[in-house]
Order: sequence, then structure tokens, then C-alpha cells
Amino acid sequence: MYISKPYKGRPVDVEKRQDKEKRCYEFLDSLGVEYEVVDHDEASDMEKCKEIEGALGVKICKNIVLCNRQETKFFLFMMPGDKKYVTKDISKKLDMSRLSFAKENYLKEFLDVTPGSVSVLGLLNDKNNRVDLVIDRDVIKADFIRCHPCENTSTLKISTTDFLNRIIPALGKEAKIIDN
Repeated sequence: MYISKPYKGRPVDVEKRQDKEKRCYEFLDSLGVEYEVVDHDEASDMEKCKEIEGALGVKICKNIVLCNRQETKFFLFMMPGDKKYVTKDISKKLDMSRLSFAKENYLKEFLDVTPGSVSVLGLLNDKNNRVDLVIDRDVIKADFIRCHPCENTSTLKISTTDFLNRIIPALGKEAKIIDN
């Protein structure tokens, strides 16, 4: 798998990137948030993500979009990559009777992402505020988080402090932190 060396700030070839990825860099730059980037082959599964983990020195973070049975409540759930996702546990923590994975069309409609590229930065595209942010407390115990810029061919390393204190408020979101 191809993985570039980490570099600071937006890619030099940013004009060749998709609009949704460009919006992520513009957003981070507008906030004055420092970040590192690695470019890589498509990281569509956890095994490939583990290779990137070594390049950035930041643990994998799973990003899962969930919804209730009626498909009226949606959540972007961030959790450590090495933790097992248990539907009934998360459903209970969110006081929902039954959560499931959101359908692919909702990923595109609400966050402008596809499976494998779900990212907290996709909340930039949540114009109608349909998706609530939920974070496993273990994610924010680390010094850094990592996420895709809405494309799974690049990965960003961002300080957890900037993530919590600058990015989430600028997204217009309040994160629900849960112990999972």
C-alpha cells in the first residue's frame, strides 16, 4: 500500500482534489488549526487503516453513522478502532430502542461521504443539522485524533484540544461523550 510521508498543512496539489476534500482544508485553515496529512491508496477497511496508523503515530478511529429504526434520528459515532462496536450498548447509552447502520444514501445526503470515508469533517456538509455527534470517551483521551478529509485517500492528524475546542464548536455541534 502506498503511504506518503506525513506533511503539515494542505496538500500542494489541493486544486486537483475533490471539492468536499478542499472544503475540509479550507475549514481547518480558516480556524488556524494545525494538522498533518498523509496521502495513501484507498483505505477502505481497518487493515489498511492500521498501516496508516504507523505513518501518523495516531490510533485508528472508527466513524460510524447510525440511525433509529424510523430513520428520523442520526448519529455520527466516533470510537477507537480497536474497540468492538455493540449495538445494544450504544443504543442504551443514547436512550434509543434500536440503532442500526445508516443507509448509504444518508451518508451521501447528510455528510457528502461514502462508506469507508465517513469522517467527523463530513459534519461540514450537514446543512440541515440532521446528524448528532457522539464520541467514545477513549477517543478524546489521546493527544491526537485522526480522520479523513471526507475522502479515504488521505488521513489527517489533529490535536484533540483543537478538535474539542475549535473544530466541534465551529461545526455548530455539541458532542455527546459516552463511556463505552
